[in-house]
Amino acid sequence: MDVTQLTGEVFQPGQDGYDEEVTGFQLAVPSKPAVVVGATTAEDVVTAVRFAAAHDLPVAVQATGHGLTTSADGGLLISTRRMTGVEVDAVARTARVEAGTRWGAVLEAAGPHGLAPLSGSSPDVGVVGYTLSGGFGLMARRYGRAADHVRALDVVTADGELRRVEPGSDLFWALRGGRDSFGVVTAMEFDLVPVTDLYGGSLYFDTADLSTALRAWRTWSAAAPDTLTTSLAMIEYPDLPVLPEPLRGKHIAQIRIAYLGEDGDSLVAPLRAAAPTLMDTLKPMPFTESGSIAAEPRQPHGYHGTNTTVSQLNDAMLDAVLEHAGPGAPVPTVLIIDRLGGALARTPETPGAGWDSAAEFVVRTLSVVGDDGVAVIRRAHSKLSDALAPWTTGRLLPFVYGEHTAAEVAESVHPATDLRRLRELKRRHDPGNTFRPVG
Repeated sequence: MDVTQLTGEVFQPGQDGYDEEVTGFQLAVPSKPAVVVGATTAEDVVTAVRFAAAHDLPVAVQATGHGLTTSADGGLLISTRRMTGVEVDAVARTARVEAGTRWGAVLEAAGPHGLAPLSGSSPDVGVVGYTLSGGFGLMARRYGRAADHVRALDVVTADGELRRVEPGSDLFWALRGGRDSFGVVTAMEFDLVPVTDLYGGSLYFDTADLSTALRAWRTWSAAAPDTLTTSLAMIEYPDLPVLPEPLRGKHIAQIRIAYLGEDGDSLVAPLRAAAPTLMDTLKPMPFTESGSIAAEPRQPHGYHGTNTTVSQLNDAMLDAVLEHAGPGAPVPTVLIIDRLGGALARTPETPGAGWDSAAEFVVRTLSVVGDDGVAVIRRAHSKLSDALAPWTTGRLLPFVYGEHTAAEVAESVHPATDLRRLRELKRRHDPGNTFRPVG
């Protein structure tokens, strides 16, 4: 590679900085690419893709590494973590971000203008990867997925050309759901919404009240307005001093709430009355602090997980959740159930690949990878998936964690008609299979 054409750095195995460059947030999918380009500009990405095509190297791309599912062994990895530019147009209510930007940077840039992005539960997650995966966040029931509001993508395609992709093109559809199988997105433009604050936080319930909390949340959320987005997590906390004292060493239920209305306390009163709470963090807050609602871990670690979308959440299903992911489950599992519906149930003007508008809930399972390895986790998570099978409608790409084959992921998250279209577009736009396949 002619490094004189690059503004970023190039790393090879054994060189200083290589390990840091290839290590992302997800530690359970290690990679040993033959070469890494630490891109700082779109032109760096163009140079890297052209070099890879000329030397028959597969190309992978990584920003924060939260959503890694496939190793980049032996190929060329384009690291975009230095590409962090953010521009906000307050009049047009839009943002333009570079490939490595995290949601936290957009929150801070948009907030002073009275605007907010359709960000997820963690401000540390990369904007582009989250959006292209079909991610939905704290205002999803009001505004839909982040990808529903994308206006344009700058993408380097397999022929090494930088293109602007807009609604109406096949690539625009494929990239929003097909992710990085069709090119390397170097910048993205998307809508912001006029939100400055919300009522949010979590209610935490003790182990003895898990069943009560599950059923109370199911009933309460059934009547939720579209201005409320909510989920329930079951988490086994270790007994560590770094954790809040009420939660240490307990298997708890955490009901997460993000509400855009003014009557938050009245809205959540039935939940507060359902059972005693260990902690109650609900309060009005600026949207820039919305990452505190889920309070997810910020340190890199190895994890593996999957999800199932379902048409309902009946008592048999809740019993299965408690059996396979509650106290006493053979593998410690973080379980999250998201209430869907609202804008997520309506087909957007420009849908992307793999949109599922029929589901009422998504049930997610995640476990830290330990000495027993991934196979044990897979078997444990499969037992819950099997129990939910009679009510299953599909699977969502944003919540597939850890090492999976491209074919396994594609065939499980995309309807057959979408998968056929993705494969045809793959043959048309990337005949040499430069980027990771869609299956």
